Amino acid sequence: MAKILFFVSYEIDPNKRGEYLDSIKEYKSLIKTEGLLNYSLLEEKGKSNKFREIFEFESEEAFDDFDDAGNERLSLLNRKLESLKIAKSTKSRTLIEVEI
Repeated sequence: MAKILFFVSYEIDPNKRGEYLDSIKEYKSLIKTEGLLNYSLLEEKGKSNKFREIFEFESEEAFDDFDDAGNERLSLLNRKLESLKIAKSTKSRTLIEVEI
């Protein structure tokens, strides 16, 4: 089973940093699900308010099932987090582990 790494990077409104950090803390507590091995939030060195989220999934199936959680609170929180981001700053990448 190949692992999946999913990266999302974006900038947030500097005036909403506190609100963002409070929201992302709650987000982290809600996304715990089977198949999600690790979640990390990183801030780019030397560039305040530029963040990257890293999700590590045990398999492609776990990654595909992640969006299907159907948690209403999580959906509301996702919309709030999106509103704190600077428009058009979001970029994502999905990497699949190569088994050698």
